[in-house]
Amino acid sequence: MKKPSLSFGKLPHIGPPLAGEGLLGRWRPLRAFTGIAIALAIAALIAALLIALSVAGRTIPTTGSTVTGIARLVVMSGIQAALSTLLSLITGVALAWSLDRLRFRGRGFVVGLLSTALVLPALVIVSGLVAVWGRNGWINALIDPLGLSAPSIFGLGGILAAHTLLNGAFSARIYLDRLEAIPPEKLKLGRSLGLSAWRRFTVIDIPALAGSVPGVGATIFLLCFTSFPIVLVLGGGPANQTLEVAIFQAVRLDFDLGAAVRLAIVQLVVCAAIIIPASSLSPAAALFGRRSRYHWPESRPVTVAQTLILTVLLLGFLTPLLAVLARGLGPALLSVLGQANFWRALWTSLTIGSLSALLTLALALALGMARALEPRQSALRTALGVPVFTYLAVPAVVLSLGFFLLARFIGVPTGGAAPVVLVIANALLALPFAFATLNPPLEAIARRNKKLIRALGLSSTAQWRRIEWPLLGRPIGYALAVAFVFSLGDLGVISLFGTSEFSTLPWLMYRALGAYRSADAEAIGAILLILSLSAFIAIPKLFEVVTNARD
Repeated sequence: MKKPSLSFGKLPHIGPPLAGEGLLGRWRPLRAFTGIAIALAIAALIAALLIALSVAGRTIPTTGSTVTGIARLVVMSGIQAALSTLLSLITGVALAWSLDRLRFRGRGFVVGLLSTALVLPALVIVSGLVAVWGRNGWINALIDPLGLSAPSIFGLGGILAAHTLLNGAFSARIYLDRLEAIPPEKLKLGRSLGLSAWRRFTVIDIPALAGSVPGVGATIFLLCFTSFPIVLVLGGGPANQTLEVAIFQAVRLDFDLGAAVRLAIVQLVVCAAIIIPASSLSPAAALFGRRSRYHWPESRPVTVAQTLILTVLLLGFLTPLLAVLARGLGPALLSVLGQANFWRALWTSLTIGSLSALLTLALALALGMARALEPRQSALRTALGVPVFTYLAVPAVVLSLGFFLLARFIGVPTGGAAPVVLVIANALLALPFAFATLNPPLEAIARRNKKLIRALGLSSTAQWRRIEWPLLGRPIGYALAVAFVFSLGDLGVISLFGTSEFSTLPWLMYRALGAYRSADAEAIGAILLILSLSAFIAIPKLFEVVTNARD
């Protein structure tokens, strides 16, 4: 069957009279009902978690936690997040600018690699940075004969480096998408006018990037403000402690639930204060937009500068990943593979990752289909999008603490609740990114093909099978891959539920680091990295092959 196009042109109307933009919403009541039911269910779950936090805050007294004062924690979290965001945005613009201008063999691979930055396990990046910049790392091994030593990776500098590495690549991928979407007519006009590299950047590039910078910046700030694994391992002590790490310390080290709840409530208030104004900012560009094939190269001196920038930044991004593989795929790997607890953790991670990814996909599709039924701005359309922001409004550690307290209140053993909690929590954490991938094409299909669907009298199932599924194969694969890798590398949710009997690969890796078994941690990190990259690359390709096989 020939794959349908997103635009079918003008077709004669042979069905019942069209009654406005909301017709499909009345014609697909099951889709609308399912989306509303899911939105209400997520809202009820979050409300239950917030009630659990509120009740615990009033009934559980603090027992003298050793965490830093709340005001100082907020200030420290805000400072490191602001600095990380600024460095990430600058790095992203420089990397996108260089990649947009240069053409070289392997460029597609580099662009694809940048797309993985969003889902790379943070603990793996931390391990790679330590392997490169740590006391026994590659840099010190090179400069030690000269009597020099590299700056410590632990502290604010290490936190900024890790955040910039991840979020700089993430923002670069989005900015490159915006630069490649510049109309070729505008580029041809600028070239005919003889614009210099600087004038081209200020007149053409900056307007193209300006719409995405606020939204990307707000997203990165929230990701850094709620960062957990990076600050936990690289923080270097109380001087760089953040709210997320303080909550973990209050529960796991001091078992001061009263202090943990108070910190969690402050975290929620601060995140809400950021999200409310940020929600009005322009969204980030999609990864599946139209790209211009027109290439306007720069002069030779500028090309040399772009090549240098690209080389330095790519080395900064790739070197920690290579270090993880080089040090993790050594003799320690055989030792790890011989441990029974590794295979239990691997099975747990793969099972929870698969289930949470499928749940994420089901939630994103249901909410996206229901939201696409109402193309106009309305209260219902807004309400269907609210559950998507659960991850940003309720960070991983806070979400985990809410589930932890809720399980205690209803008398469910935390060990028995842990698998269910991890599946649900990880699905909610990945939902914003899956929804952002699937909602735009779903709305485009509904907007452009609704007359054809109505005219042919297609049922909801036929609409999915004949129109939506062939067009959504690769986006669905990408959303599924993102959700799976998010769950696979999560440390925030498991941090309050992990035990020696119930463990995932990130929790096993963290425990190995805490026990100074760095060789084991590096081997687990290498396995996590290989699994993450393989899933991120293979799953979208698999879905693309499956959908193309129908043609």
